[in-house]
Amino acid sequence: MAWQGLATEFLQVPAVTRAYTTACILTTAAVQLEFLSPFQLYFNPHLVFRKFQVWRLVTNFLFFGPLGFSFFFNMLFVFRYCRMLEEGSFRGRTADFVFMFLFGGVLMTLLGLLGSLFFLGQALTAMLVYVWSRRSPRVRVNFFGLLTFQAPFLPWALMGFSLLLGNSILVDLLGIAVGHIYYFLEDVFPNQPGGKRLLLTPGFL
Repeated sequence: MAWQGLATEFLQVPAVTRAYTTACILTTAAVQLEFLSPFQLYFNPHLVFRKFQVWRLVTNFLFFGPLGFSFFFNMLFVFRYCRMLEEGSFRGRTADFVFMFLFGGVLMTLLGLLGSLFFLGQALTAMLVYVWSRRSPRVRVNFFGLLTFQAPFLPWALMGFSLLLGNSILVDLLGIAVGHIYYFLEDVFPNQPGGKRLLLTPGFL
C-alpha cells in the first residue's frame, strides 16, 4: 500500500518536473553504482563536435555530484521550484515550459564555454529559482528556518549558501544571468512601449 501511495503521489507531479528530477536521480544513481563515470557525462566541446558525443549536451545538466548533502540540497530545490513554476505560471503551458528549459540550456552551454564549466545542472536550478522568484515578488520565503525574506532575494541566498558549501559561485551567477535574460524577454520587454514577445515557442513542441 505504501508503494501504491508513493506511485500515486509521483504521478501527480507535473510531467516536466517528474521527468527532469527522475533523470537527475537515475544519472546520479548510475554514477554511484559505477555503471557510468562523470567523465562520460561532462560537457566537452571537442568530444561533442569532433567525436559526436552529443549526449554530453544533455547529461551535463543531469549530474549534481556524488550522493551527499550537496546533491540532496540541489534535488530539493530542483523539485520544489520546478514544480511550483510548472503548476503556477506555466500551468497548462507545458510546451512553453519545455521551451524555457531549451532556451536556458542553449544559452548556458554557450556562455559556459567562456568559463570552461563542465556541469551546468546547478546553473539550471538557479535559473528556475530566479524566474520563480521574480514572478512571485510578494511571497515570503523561510530559508531553512534561519531567515525569512521576500522571494526575489532567494537566488542570492542560495548563491551564498552554495559558497559556504565550497562550490564555485560562477555556476550560480550563470544561472541567475540566464534566468534574468529569460525573465526580461518574456515578462518585461513585451510590456514596454514598442516591445513585443520575442521568445515564441516552436510549433513542434
